[in-house]
Amino acid sequence: MLHLHDSPNERWLAQVDAALNDILIDHAHCEKKAAGTALNLIFHYVENAELCREMTEIVNEELEHFHLVLDLLAKRGVKFRRLSPSTYGRKLNDLVRKQEPQRAVDRLLVAGLIEARSCERFRTLADHVTDHELAEFYRSLFEAEARHHTTYVRLAKHFAPEDVVMQRLDELAAEEAQILAASEDPPRMHS
Repeated sequence: MLHLHDSPNERWLAQVDAALNDILIDHAHCEKKAAGTALNLIFHYVENAELCREMTEIVNEELEHFHLVLDLLAKRGVKFRRLSPSTYGRKLNDLVRKQEPQRAVDRLLVAGLIEARSCERFRTLADHVTDHELAEFYRSLFEAEARHHTTYVRLAKHFAPEDVVMQRLDELAAEEAQILAASEDPPRMHS
């Protein structure tokens, strides 16, 4: 369903255990960036009415999640602050082809893969953390992230035939797994 090529590794779980607050802060930044990505897609593909409607819903939901994470941080006494971003998103976006309609396909699929990885990470966090409230919080976000992934993949099919989209998704998913495996980033949602 999520089209991912690997599962969580022990290195990331060790990062979670050692720096959970940084993971939580980065999660807030990820929600903000996800809203920005969806908004950016509206500006670039304004002629696609379905894409614009779907992206508007994603923008709203991602900003709602951003506020939920900010509330969670405040409740836990963790100050929201700037963090150096992981290289994950930049490296994935470097894979986006430059010419349309391939660019649209890749942008949507990269966004979908990031949502899929977030979904997988939320499920992993929910199963891993011992804090019941935090585990339930991450379980509550799982469905939305999976839905966002599905939406991005479906919308990519507006720009290319399904078999082409699915082949490209598989190629990008393999690259995404390699990016994570080679990561030397500090503790982040996608490190």
